Amino acid sequence: MGAGSGMEKSDVEELRSGVSCAAVLERAGFAVDPKESTKRAVKFRRGDEIIIVIHDGKGWFDPLSDAKGDVFRLVEHLEGVPFVAALDHVADLIGFVPSEPIWTKVPSRNRPDLSIPERWQSRRKPWRGSMTWRYLRDERRLPETVIGAAIRQDRLREGPRGSMWAAHTDETGAVTGWEERGPNWRGFATGGGKVLFRFGRDDAVRFCVTEAAIDAVSLAAIEQLQPDSLYLSTGGGWAPATVAAIRRLAAQSGALLVAATDNNDQGDIYAGRLEQIAVEAGCGFERLRPAADDWNEDLRAAREPEEVRRGERKARLPHARQPRQG
Repeated sequence: MGAGSGMEKSDVEELRSGVSCAAVLERAGFAVDPKESTKRAVKFRRGDEIIIVIHDGKGWFDPLSDAKGDVFRLVEHLEGVPFVAALDHVADLIGFVPSEPIWTKVPSRNRPDLSIPERWQSRRKPWRGSMTWRYLRDERRLPETVIGAAIRQDRLREGPRGSMWAAHTDETGAVTGWEERGPNWRGFATGGGKVLFRFGRDDAVRFCVTEAAIDAVSLAAIEQLQPDSLYLSTGGGWAPATVAAIRRLAAQSGALLVAATDNNDQGDIYAGRLEQIAVEAGCGFERLRPAADDWNEDLRAAREPEEVRRGERKARLPHARQPRQG
């Protein structure tokens, strides 16, 4: 039976609580992208379309536009139908259970009553040979000099099971949250706020904005830590606090805002937003595009031949040193 325009408000609320946004998306042909998802923010893809589901399936937003809302707004957004038709569509999904992705989040050992700064301070800095150090050096191919520089600037912490925590800070330097990245886990600090990951000189005038701390540090490695540059990450979001922080940087005298976002549609949309900020601030603007999808891929591609060559030289040395047989 259709929902109809005469549906009671209580019935509308029952539908809203009874049908998840994930159900709408799965029925519409979207699939979960597990590598880009966390339990609190599940990324769905259908071709080039992206929808992020939040609030335990009750809310959503489109990272490539300003569209967001509840399950009814989602149907309106996808199908281009009015609210009454959206009610019918949602009513048809009562009882439909979407597939659940398997989460690999490691439970935090921190007490939940600790504040964000306290949780950050309770974790050790990475050290040479630690699990986080090896993850950054061996899997992400970051040079040890750059890893060391990030540690000296107090930007990194050891996360659980060899993961990396990369601090987001406000303009006062206070930690507001951190990006979490490891071999089997990707997320953001529970209860934390995204502002900017910052790596480089505080007196910089060139501000390179990437979408992930790994990419910010990778670009710094590729550019050999340019002394006039600050390498930044939005953590894959576009939070109001992030926009405000970027505007403050762009307002500085002689500022150059560099959109070093990913080489894809989402990266281009972020670059367009950064260019608009630069225009409004009257500062310089540049689009810096990785050859691959992101800067860490570029870094790994550049360092792989160098490591292969080193390995070949090592393999030849024992042979060269063998004593001549008499």
